[in-house]
Amino acid sequence: MKKLLIYLKDYKKESVLGPLFKLLEASFELIVPLIIAAIIDTGIAGRDRSYVLKMCVVLIVLGIVGLISSVTAQFFAAKAAVGFATKLKHALFKHIQSLSYTEIDTLGTSTMITRMTSDVNQVQSGVNLVLRLLLRSPFVVFGAMIMAFTIDVQAALTFVAAIVLLSIVIFGIMLISIPLYKKVQTSLDKVLLTTRENLTGVRVIRAFCKEEEETEKFRARNESLTANQKYVGKISALLNPLTYVIINISIVVLIWVGAIRVEAGILTQGAVVALYNYMSQILVELIKLANLIVSVTKSVACGNRIQSIFEIKSSIEYGDRTQPADTDEAVRFDHVSLAYKNAGEESLTDITFTAKKGEVIGVIGGTGSGKSSLVNLIPRFYDATAGNVYVNGVNVREYTAEAIEKTVGVVPQKAVLFKGTIRENMKWGKSDATDDEINAALETAQGKEIVDGKAEGLDYVIAQGGKNLSGGQRQRLTIARAIVKKPDILILDDSSSALDYATDARLRGALKNLSYSPTVFIVSQRASSIQHANQIIVLDDGKVSAIGNHDTLLKTCDVYREIYNSQFSKNTKEVGANE
Repeated sequence: MKKLLIYLKDYKKESVLGPLFKLLEASFELIVPLIIAAIIDTGIAGRDRSYVLKMCVVLIVLGIVGLISSVTAQFFAAKAAVGFATKLKHALFKHIQSLSYTEIDTLGTSTMITRMTSDVNQVQSGVNLVLRLLLRSPFVVFGAMIMAFTIDVQAALTFVAAIVLLSIVIFGIMLISIPLYKKVQTSLDKVLLTTRENLTGVRVIRAFCKEEEETEKFRARNESLTANQKYVGKISALLNPLTYVIINISIVVLIWVGAIRVEAGILTQGAVVALYNYMSQILVELIKLANLIVSVTKSVACGNRIQSIFEIKSSIEYGDRTQPADTDEAVRFDHVSLAYKNAGEESLTDITFTAKKGEVIGVIGGTGSGKSSLVNLIPRFYDATAGNVYVNGVNVREYTAEAIEKTVGVVPQKAVLFKGTIRENMKWGKSDATDDEINAALETAQGKEIVDGKAEGLDYVIAQGGKNLSGGQRQRLTIARAIVKKPDILILDDSSSALDYATDARLRGALKNLSYSPTVFIVSQRASSIQHANQIIVLDDGKVSAIGNHDTLLKTCDVYREIYNSQFSKNTKEVGANE
């Protein structure tokens, strides 16, 4: 948590002025009981109305100045806390963006969302409270006790006993409740995880009629969270009654001792009232301090959780190479293997092949055969655990991140579009792309008709996730987004699955006719999508079953022949029957 405080460095002035103005307000508050005592002993006892009025004006002035001091302190504390949280969120988001897919997969999306939202907000609240109350509450408690000793030592001993008992109760409850609050936060993580899974997978849940099962799962986790919160709430709820009992008994003792000393002429009536007011101030401030410590403890726990994310370093370290080698090789895999973190076995084993510049490479295989894993090694989403991957003749580990990004364009399996206009989405591929370049990319990706069919054209606003577009439209726009930046290597990871056969064929034809002749990797479940490729890599359980063109593989590769026949034999039989 201490390491996070560096994000307060730009708010040193606010971090100092906030507590100082709070101490100024607290000083005025400590003066008030003495003025009340003076009004009783001098003004009321002497029936001096002018003195009473004069002291009332002083009280009003103290109240106004105290209010101004309090508002000023709140302003500086809020400014520092919000600025701190803003910088922390930016730094955390930037750090998460720097992590590789391996770390992101290990952490989980729900964990990162919780850290970015709930945990940061809790830390922000803790910083705000610390700046406002950390110095003020102890200052008032000990200040009230010291002021009581200046009035009467014997009566002030009641304050010492009350403060000791209150401290035992408050800190005892805190020691019990703080670990329980951590347990509550863990339960909250589980509820958020379930909520996110249900929201993102709502269509699948409905498709398999799992609504009731998921509702029951959510209810169980929510009830667990509720039970934990109730339990810690019951313990925390003891704070107020116990402190009020102690303070009221202390007040009774104080008034009893004060009455005896007033009757003996040692104390004045005003002094007893002042002592009573100081006792009340101590009660209020100790309760504030208890709540502050609980909140700060929760904030520290959340801060430690955030810090744990910062301490995770990316497993991928980039080199300083920016230029490719002089070679006709686009991609070469040299005995490459890949095992995901915490996986029991390898997802890819001993993959070796070479793709020449300008070639179309098809990747096909059964579900889970490692097709996506293979192409994810080219843009270095993951690092090979054995062997080497070469892009344009250079080991991919030697490139800078910018060089890889410029060289490789990827269209993932899931078509992801962001909220904004079509033009804004297209410029993710190239920030300075002109409308002509965007339209040319859309033409190639068979997405021009989408734009032409919208009255707004490129200014048509896409909903978050592209919810106002069909699956095929989303896929064509994501392909166009990758084409806009004209990458040397274009990877289509099963990104045309929602397209009909005619549109898919036109897309492949348009890719072949691109003027800059990129090397295209097409990952597909359809044999028709890759049968005209220069090379087809057939994967089976993470291993290369065969590499060759369509005609060769039909003759020599059982896996490819089985995939092809499963998709085309029915149509062949139907044609033969009609003849």
